[in-house]
Amino acid sequence: MIDDDFLTNADVATLAIRAGQVRTLEGEHSEPIFTTSSYVFESAQAAADRFSGAAPGNVYSRYTNPTVRTFQDRLAAMEGAEAAVATSSGMAAILSTCMALLAAGDHVICSRSVFGTTSVLFTKFMAKFGVTTTFVNPLDISQWQAAVTPQTKLLFVETPSNPLCDVVDLAALSSLARQHQCRLVVDNCFCTPALQRPLALGADIVVHSATKYLDGQGRCVGGAVVGNQADMDEVLGFIRTCGPTMSPFNAWVFLKGLETLKLRMDAHSANALTLATWLVEQSQKPSAAIEKVFYAGLPEHPGHSLAAKQQRAFGGVLSFRVAGGREEAWRFIDATRLMSLTANLGDAKTTIVHPATTTHGRLSDQEKADAGITESLIRIAVGLEDSGDLIADLERGIAAVLQ
Repeated sequence: MIDDDFLTNADVATLAIRAGQVRTLEGEHSEPIFTTSSYVFESAQAAADRFSGAAPGNVYSRYTNPTVRTFQDRLAAMEGAEAAVATSSGMAAILSTCMALLAAGDHVICSRSVFGTTSVLFTKFMAKFGVTTTFVNPLDISQWQAAVTPQTKLLFVETPSNPLCDVVDLAALSSLARQHQCRLVVDNCFCTPALQRPLALGADIVVHSATKYLDGQGRCVGGAVVGNQADMDEVLGFIRTCGPTMSPFNAWVFLKGLETLKLRMDAHSANALTLATWLVEQSQKPSAAIEKVFYAGLPEHPGHSLAAKQQRAFGGVLSFRVAGGREEAWRFIDATRLMSLTANLGDAKTTIVHPATTTHGRLSDQEKADAGITESLIRIAVGLEDSGDLIADLERGIAAVLQ
């Protein structure tokens, strides 16, 4: 999909800055924002050709916009894909993928360890359209294999998972998908293409919540679907008809975020490893407030070796269990002062949240138990502040639990 020969073998950091831009006659250096809803045609024939697809070009900003196109082309280049389709949110990206590629009677196999709203999308809404879903342990390939039926069309997984940082063997899962003529869809939100490229590991489609690390500063909501041209044409067809569209302004913000993505992901990963290591040290103390730490960058994490193989670094999200339950977890959270109590992640500002009552709050008790979401679990999306200041904030939380 890269037209410029000089970018063919470029690094992700270079693609994040240079790929996809088409300068106008104004000769602008930074990408412009095309805030227009419609486009003027040179003739009635030209308009007819654009609408029919016989001629390329812009038609209507619900599904064709130059700023959005630049974001799509740049992200596709970074993921090593043929094409990308931008959406209004990360959940819109997952919905658009399902509505474009599934039909009544189809079957989905989904990891139990996914964002809570993703689970609800499959169990409550896709079920209304006759699509059934089986949830499995993401780490047990035999469970994926056993769940396959003749109607299975899609395998859905996020790795590392939210919030326990489970790491899934994408090569093994993609092999299973090919064996049964299914598509493997990977939510790459936690790593981004700066740290992990699922398509190179055999995945068919990648989905993103651009709201998170692709933006990087918590400014806009958006999403994207990335994959081969044929599949993306189907997804774009859904976008064109149903309208979960990314705005030109948001696309421009995400373009600016992509320019610093690799630098930020390295910094997020370094900070997260520092905090996770410190939390493990606290868990080893007598009468510890910390019971267990979940972060793939820790050597003792069961997915550490696999993550080191299929990721360039370990990302910025970690979670841990405090001694006790909801009361102690809430005391810990409420005692922090530097971290922001919000469910978003991928921000330059560190965020802290209680998954059982927020991000995964709509799951049943059994679904939470299956996913390892306990009342004592806290998730931190480590930002770009000084690690010493963040540790001082964690000490406030620990003191509140031990009081």
